[in-house]
Amino acid sequence: MDQSLGYLHEVLSNYIEENDSVKHIDQKIEQFDYSSEQTFAKGLEQEDIQMLRQILLREMDHANQAGDHERGYQLNEVYEQLY
Repeated sequence: MDQSLGYLHEVLSNYIEENDSVKHIDQKIEQFDYSSEQTFAKGLEQEDIQMLRQILLREMDHANQAGDHERGYQLNEVYEQLY
């Protein structure tokens, strides 16, 4: 699994029980062996992209405030592919 997607998978685990859309996105990460964030992003539906943007902004901010710059960087790698 791509390192950035590994971080995303870990982050999404915090939201799975609250939202079926997040569960669906996380299942995609687990089921398919995406070679990159770009490949992953190309397979997303618009509503998935909107959901991920919100989650990633929140989680990148949290990572940076906590001083976990590697996590913030890896999540940003995914976020950039959503546009």
